[in-house]
Amino acid sequence: LINSRETERRAGSIMAEPRAFLQETVRIFKETYPGIEPTVAVAAPGRVNLIGEHTDYNQGYVLPMALPMVTLVVGCVTTDGIISLRTLAKEADDPNYVEFPVTSEGNVLTPGLPKWANYVKGVVQYYRAGPLPGFKAVTASNVPLGGGLSSSASLEVAIYTFLQQICPDDGNLVEKALTCQKAEHTFSFVPCGIMDQFISVMGIAGHALLIDCRSLEVTPVPISDPSLVILITNSNVRHHLTGSEYPARRQQCLEAAKALGEESLRDVSMAELKAAKASLDAEVYRRAHHVIGEIKRTTEAAEALKSRNYREFGKLMVQSHNSLRDDYNVSCRELDELVAAAMDGEGVYGSRMTGGGFGGCTVTLLEATAVEKTMQRIKDKYSGTPAFYITTPSRGAHVLQL
Repeated sequence: LINSRETERRAGSIMAEPRAFLQETVRIFKETYPGIEPTVAVAAPGRVNLIGEHTDYNQGYVLPMALPMVTLVVGCVTTDGIISLRTLAKEADDPNYVEFPVTSEGNVLTPGLPKWANYVKGVVQYYRAGPLPGFKAVTASNVPLGGGLSSSASLEVAIYTFLQQICPDDGNLVEKALTCQKAEHTFSFVPCGIMDQFISVMGIAGHALLIDCRSLEVTPVPISDPSLVILITNSNVRHHLTGSEYPARRQQCLEAAKALGEESLRDVSMAELKAAKASLDAEVYRRAHHVIGEIKRTTEAAEALKSRNYREFGKLMVQSHNSLRDDYNVSCRELDELVAAAMDGEGVYGSRMTGGGFGGCTVTLLEATAVEKTMQRIKDKYSGTPAFYITTPSRGAHVLQL
């Protein structure tokens, strides 16, 4: 049941039956720790970003929604001061079981191997209350790893939510998200923006969230039209963001902002950028061109969604994809194929790559009546093997009843 292939069927059993997913995780907890009963279960969602890509670390706007796919943590407190954790993610590096002592003045956690455990260690190290007790836990996820749907943030936020149950903090949700982001920066060495952790913490069922990544202000945007479907298509091409591509683009954005006398590209207009074109490196110019355009597209898209102007929203999605492909150079052949196939039919408003890029998923806004034909068309035209997820905007991290 926890095998990722199982989850990648349309409306797969795990997505359709979250209770069965939890029960299977509990069963494996009892198998891993014989004679011990779990007392706490929590879930934190992955996310899909509808529009606003590579804008979050430029202090811009993003428009994500939380997904029904989640990371679970099931566990119980122990008295031995040891954290024992097993991951059921098939894609995780070995070993899939780790033990380490809880943090204390004399014991500061540091990143190492296996890599998957670094997400956990970082959250434990920076947790905003204490002293933490030891615990035994199992974590399982049906968020596809490497799919650009933020499996890493869902693990971080799930671990933090679990820690809140065994050693409560002050309940500040913004600080919770920022702590999880800090864990990813310093333990997994991905200089991500705040979007992924924010939406996993704060997601609202039936809504996307327009997040201002500078002020951290959140504006819920309803997506409740029953005639509308958000289809995620997984290219099944995995990306690895800890390569040089992501940090290099972040650096180029900082370089452009600095050259234009601003702290971030959020404060640069398209007219100002164009006026400075001759003085900027051509590639740096293109990076800034994407970010400045994308920030504007994102606020326009939120207004279009509020007024149910889906055609306008879809047009902005396609413009976003083209900009990510041509100016930011983070798309790839497979993602371009998926977008072209999705758009080549009736009832489809818009489609774009989503997530960091270099593989992963596309997100498509379409009429419910067009879903089956669109999926069949993508299967027929795509050179790889796609997986589909028909999704609804879901709630953020929450406690589950055992």
